[in-house]
Amino acid sequence: MGLLVDGVWRDEWYDTESSDGRFVRPPTPFRDRIDAQGRFPPQNGRYRLYVSWACPWAHRTLIYRILKGLDQAIDVTYVEPLMLENGWTLNEGADPLNGARFLWQIYAKADPHFTGRASVPVLWDSLHATIVNNESADIIRIFDAWPGAHGPLLRPPELAADIDALNDAIYPAINNGVYRAGFATTQAAYDEAYDQLYAMLDALEQRLSTRKFLLGDQITEADWRLFTTLVRFDAAYFGHFKCNRDRLVDFPELWDYTRALYQMPGIAGTVRFDHIKTHYYGSHRTINPTGIVPKGPQIDFLAPTKRLSA
Repeated sequence: MGLLVDGVWRDEWYDTESSDGRFVRPPTPFRDRIDAQGRFPPQNGRYRLYVSWACPWAHRTLIYRILKGLDQAIDVTYVEPLMLENGWTLNEGADPLNGARFLWQIYAKADPHFTGRASVPVLWDSLHATIVNNESADIIRIFDAWPGAHGPLLRPPELAADIDALNDAIYPAINNGVYRAGFATTQAAYDEAYDQLYAMLDALEQRLSTRKFLLGDQITEADWRLFTTLVRFDAAYFGHFKCNRDRLVDFPELWDYTRALYQMPGIAGTVRFDHIKTHYYGSHRTINPTGIVPKGPQIDFLAPTKRLSA
């Protein structure tokens, strides 16, 4: 874990003292779009994703790359699961484009004076040798609208307002909420995040009791954004981040819903529990100093689901 300060890498954990023990996620600074008339037009083979199998934000982009049939259009470089003193690392030869061994080198190449966290995902432009975007919410919409992408839009215009409202409610309470609980350094900050997390999970459990997916029978962007947190919940967040009132499997509707999404064609191949558990338990030494990775739990994501059998 660390950050760049004016292009120089520093091994520093998050500062929670200035925020009363609360984890505050820094904003993503690279927010350019793919635009046919702009600097970054959609061209197959031009762009590369830098991702982690472990990270839920990066996971969103891998899901969209598969769902939208862009696996031949967008190349991928995978970082290693452990994130220690040099941040995200790459094996030798893993990055044929830039030859990077650490993800921060990609950020420094894009901006030699960059200050901030070197996070995944990164959408890299090989023509201009720079980062187009490092915000997963933007990247999945770029892929959704990519020329020739498969399937219907996952954020169709007629549902955009409803999707955005759900995202705005789910993100702070659940997607970022598990981190707010896990990275909290005061009891009050942890309690606040924990209570908001389970209040939203309870609300979604009730919502899903009357519909297949968050907005009805159609799977949308809101479902996939939620899925990447839920699929990690019992393996990582329940124990490691102390989100331990209930497991995902204790919510009948949310558990059935998560299995249904997991069983969509191509999705299981984007889930790597070995990377997920190694990353969380092995990387966050302020939370788990020994780095011991638990062997369990055993979770059957392929069990039948009423949402796919109806």
